Amino acid sequence: MWLYKNKEIHNLEDLPKGVFGFVYKTTHIPTGKKYIGKKSLVYKRKKKLTKKELLEYEGQRGRKPTHKVVEFESDWKTYYGSNSYIKDCVKECPEELTREILEFADTKIQLTYLECRYQFILKVLEDKQYLNDNILGKFYSKDL
Repeated sequence: MWLYKNKEIHNLEDLPKGVFGFVYKTTHIPTGKKYIGKKSLVYKRKKKLTKKELLEYEGQRGRKPTHKVVEFESDWKTYYGSNSYIKDCVKECPEELTREILEFADTKIQLTYLECRYQFILKVLEDKQYLNDNILGKFYSKDL
C-alpha cells in the first residue's frame, strides 16, 4: 500500500487522471533509513505483430510494420525501491517499511526532474539517513 497525503493508494483509479508516475520515499521504520526514488506507472514495449494483424496491411504500398507499441502497467503496487538495503528488507520484513508518494508527474521528463529536485533539496548524498548513493548516475556520495 502506498500513502499520499495520508490517503491509501491501492490501484490506478485512486490516482489522478493522466499521471505518468510519481516520486516516492521508502522508510525503514526501525532504523529511520530512507530512500528517495521515482516510479513509472506504465511501460511501453515493442510487440511483434501477429499474422492476423499483418494481414490488415496487405495491399498497402510501402514497407509493412513488423511491431507495434503496447502499454503495460508497471509493478508499482509491489515496488519498494531499487536500493539493495531496501530489497533485503522487503524479503525479510516488509511490514517494517512505509511507502509514501511525494509528488505526481505527468511526463517522463517531469518525473526525472522531480526526483532530482527532491534528492538535491533533501541532500540525500550528504545526509547519512538516506540510502541514495547517487543522483542521475552523475553525482555520487563518495565524491563529496
